[in-house]
Amino acid sequence: MPIILWIICGAVVLLGFTAFFGAPYVPSRNPEMERAFKKLYPLGKNDLLVDLGCGNGKVLKMASKFGARGIGIELNPLFFLIAKLRTRGDKNISIKFGDMFRMKLPDETTVLYVFGVERDGERLISHLEAEAKRLGHNLTLISYATPAKKHRPDREFEAYYLYRIKTQ
Repeated sequence: MPIILWIICGAVVLLGFTAFFGAPYVPSRNPEMERAFKKLYPLGKNDLLVDLGCGNGKVLKMASKFGARGIGIELNPLFFLIAKLRTRGDKNISIKFGDMFRMKLPDETTVLYVFGVERDGERLISHLEAEAKRLGHNLTLISYATPAKKHRPDREFEAYYLYRIKTQ
């Protein structure tokens, strides 16, 4: 019985980790996500999608299906391992363990995906504006579920919001 209790406690700690450091895990629905990308930002072979808080890697798998390359950034150790396992063997996908606010985006980044969290929306957009300036090109952000409070989306589709992050 003590082993089961330790396993349960470990799972609670790992899953509760996101309550303080990130968004809760909410899986995206494939048909809805696919329609949103087709309407808001059709992915292609010249795109590099960075999934900020990639969870189980579902968005990255969809991006690869469209021919795009994908990089997932995940802070939760459990979801990092799940995403690594789920995407293994796909040469278009890589998963990195870390904090999206502390990682520099690759030079070829074109689009970012995030499960929208109101509390971090403004901080995220400020961070991405600085990254766009550093990279020297505009970025596209697709947020699922909640829009940023102080920024108006350029386009909307169902529960998805598209923002153009400009270099200024």
